[in-house]
Parts: sequence; structure tokens; C-alpha cells
Amino acid sequence: MPGDPAPDRFDVAVVGSGFGGSVVACRLAEAGASVVVLERGQPWPPGSFPRTPRQWRGALWDPGHGRHGLFELHRFDGISSLTASGVGGGSLIYANVMLRKDPATFEADGMPIEPGELDAEYAAVEKMQRAERYPWADRTPKTRGLLAAARLAGLQAERPPLAVAFGNKPGEPFDDGAANLHGARRETCRLCGACDVGCQYGAKHTVDFTYLSAAVRAGAQVRSCCEATALDRADGGWRVRYRQHLPARAGHPEHLLDPVADERREVLAGRVVVAAGTFGSTSLLLRNRVALPGLSPRLGRGFSGNGDLLMFLRGADRYLDPATGPVITAMARIDDARSPSGRGFLVQDAGAPAFSEWLWQTLEAPRDLWRALRRRSPPEAFGTARSSAAMLPLLGMGRDVPGGQMRLRGDRLELTWKGTASRAYFEGLEETARRMGGAIGARVRRFGGRYARLVTVHPLGGCAMARDPEHGVVDPYGRVFGSDGLYVADGSILPGPVGVNPSMTIAALAERIAGGMIAWPR
Repeated sequence: MPGDPAPDRFDVAVVGSGFGGSVVACRLAEAGASVVVLERGQPWPPGSFPRTPRQWRGALWDPGHGRHGLFELHRFDGISSLTASGVGGGSLIYANVMLRKDPATFEADGMPIEPGELDAEYAAVEKMQRAERYPWADRTPKTRGLLAAARLAGLQAERPPLAVAFGNKPGEPFDDGAANLHGARRETCRLCGACDVGCQYGAKHTVDFTYLSAAVRAGAQVRSCCEATALDRADGGWRVRYRQHLPARAGHPEHLLDPVADERREVLAGRVVVAAGTFGSTSLLLRNRVALPGLSPRLGRGFSGNGDLLMFLRGADRYLDPATGPVITAMARIDDARSPSGRGFLVQDAGAPAFSEWLWQTLEAPRDLWRALRRRSPPEAFGTARSSAAMLPLLGMGRDVPGGQMRLRGDRLELTWKGTASRAYFEGLEETARRMGGAIGARVRRFGGRYARLVTVHPLGGCAMARDPEHGVVDPYGRVFGSDGLYVADGSILPGPVGVNPSMTIAALAERIAGGMIAWPR
């Protein structure tokens, strides 16, 4: 329209700021490119994460009802998923685990690259995320408990590397060696079990502190509260149209906002990297299919929940204190050869904040209160506290069968997921977890019961990597087939499950994609 400001131009526009987008933005900016990062969510500096009931009420992502919160719950046919929305993407609520994909599974899971081709990129991510193994296992009941359960069940157990600052003691201020984009003070891990609901102390090495802060120092712009809606070719490059969630801008620093507070905006870029997560990236490409006629017919196919299964271990013969320590500190690893289904998996402790222990304690409360009244003994009101302290959430993940398909119905993304192909996998995972629980006198049940719908926090697929457009949407360097200058760099490009916590593999693939973009400018 007349009078509208001319669109800003950049060498590269990145849609999304999680483990894919932040890595690409960082490396391209460091290489001298002008970069803008468009993130639909808000900045979430330490101290801003929801904790009270009122704060949690507004913590969901639902712009249609005026909510621009951190968590988005997706409910689909056969499976649900929880994802994050904010500057830093999924790293804001992940459990910090930095594991490499098992080299033996690359070919079986359809990866169009050899395992050794990612070694240098994995090493770069490890260095940037400063991963270290949990140092206080000997004084953390849930860590000792899971390691003992695995060992007694005859399974391999270990402490995975975590992208967390532990330092010399909990709650110790530390200098991370570089100014972060929030200008925030950080402290070492307080062992409060709140990793998955946002760290109030900056102890987690989330990508807003690592890759994205480095990108900003190298000259990249970050525009939060900006949701990409359309892609098309323009001026020998690309136009990205987006809408700003204007109510969500309030209170955030200007350097993390679009300098123009108009609802409808656009930028021009020589190249565009879509990194909005499995649902966001797949949905954006599906919505713009008319403007992208070369897109592969495989778009939307090959969804995987990374074999996620939430379970609960209860009634152990020892106290496990699930709220003490980071969320994940230990795991049992079962490879393909030892898996009942022939598809490997992990079983990890999955601690939670202290308020969750109070919720579990309510299971004992009526009986304990009655006992306290009869005996006139206030301490009896807490009974044995076994419901809350001798339990532990368990997170399973592994190599499910990636058979889901995403489509658009009107403006709504739909996912069809048939879990029958993965039934043997899930049954074997649950049986192994029960065996571990039994080794320490506990019962193990899946969340919601045996026939409950699955919930994944690691959605993958939809824009799968392949060597040709008949089998995938992007090539092994993230280039979208049939759309020169358009890339995808997030979990959607995985052609199957990672089998372990996927963040590190997504980041390593983004390192590879960024390297290709630098080596081949056009």
C-alpha cells in the first residue's frame, strides 16, 4: 500500500529460533551474511517462566484467544504433542540431554548420509552447548535409583551429557564468557527439577544463551512475536510475509522486536531457512504449496514421535525424591539386539518440580488425615510420604515406525498416526521399564493407562531428507527440491526417529546445512 515502508532486505531470513534456526543464524552471521530471525514466540529470560496457577493459565500458545504463551498442545488423530513457542524454541523446555544418534541406525532410519559425516558437527554442538555429565549422582536419590534399577535388571546404565552449568555448587553466579541477548545474570543449577518448565536461573545452556546470542553478537537481528505466514519468490530471491502478535510485544527489549510495530510485515532475502519445528515448518510449506510448485509429494509424510512414552514408577523400596536434580540425570540404553521388538530405546529418569510431589501426595492424603485425627498426631497427616517420594516419572524414547502423515484441512494442520506398526516397540519398552521397576520393588505403568493415547515431546518428520524428491522434501544439505534458495533445518527433516533425545542431532544437521550454505553461496 502507498506509504508502507519498503521491505527490509537480508542475505538470509531464518524462520524459527530453536535448535535448527539458531544454529544456522549463528554460523551465517559469523560468516558475514546479513541475517534476520523471525520467531513467533516471546523472549523468555530467566525469572519470566510461569509458576503460579494464574501464570500457567496464560502460558499456552493460543493466539486466537489472546494467549501467546510458552507451551503449545497439539491434539491429533492417535497422538498428542507438546511443543514450545519462544526465542530459543524447544530448548526452553527440553531436558538438556546431548546424545548422538547411534551410528548403527543411520541407514535403517533412512538417513541419506553416513554417520561419520556428522562427527565434526556433533563436536561443534558439544563445544557450543558445553555438555557435561551430572556430577552429583552419589547424592541424588533418583539418579542412584535408576542406575541401580538398570544394573539389577541386567541393563547398560549411564549418565548422559547435559547442557547445564553445574559449577562447584548449586546456585552459584557464573560468567558464561559472553554477553547474552537477554542481558541476564545466570546461576549454576539449583537441582530444582524445573528444566522442562523453563529454568528461572539461566543454568540451562538453552540456544538463546548460546547460538542465538552469538548470532546477535555477529550482527544478526532477532524479531520475536513475528509469525511467518507466506513464502514466495521475489527479486531473484524470496519474500517472507509475517504477522506480528502485537499484544505480545509489550515489555520486551527493542533489540528483540521488529522496529516497525505494524501487524502485517514482510522481508526480502536471497535465501530462506525454514526452521519452525516439525509442525510449523511442514504447515508453512503446505500452506504455500501453490507458490512452491516444485515441492515433493512426500511433504507431510514420515512423521515420528521418536518413540516417546511417559511412564510412572511407583512404590519403590527406597525414596527417589523426583524433584531433586535436573529433570534427566541417568538412563538405561537398550540397543536393537537386546530390544524385544528389535528396535532400540532408552529409559530415562524424568524428574519434575517440587509442586508435582504435592500433587502425588494427595493420593495418600485422605487416609493420612484420618489417621492423624484419630491419633491426634499432626505429623501423621503426611503418613509415609511414599506416594510422592518413592515414585519417579520415566521417559522412554527410541526407534518407533515413522508412519504418520500431516495434511491441511482448511487452515488446520491434521496428523494421522497409526500406532499399530509400533505396537511391538512400545510393548517391549514398557515391559523393560516394568522389569527395571520390579528390580527395586516398584510398579510401572504408562501415563494414562495401557490404552491411553500417546504423547510426544519430540515430533519429527514431514520434510524428510533424501537423495531425490521421490523419497523426500530436502536433500542431505537441507535444500528444498525444486525451490532454489529455500532450505529446511529442524526436526522435520529427519526421515525417521533419532532414537535418543533428538536436539543434538537436529543441531548437528543444522551445522551441516549452514556449512553448505557458506560453501555454496548460491
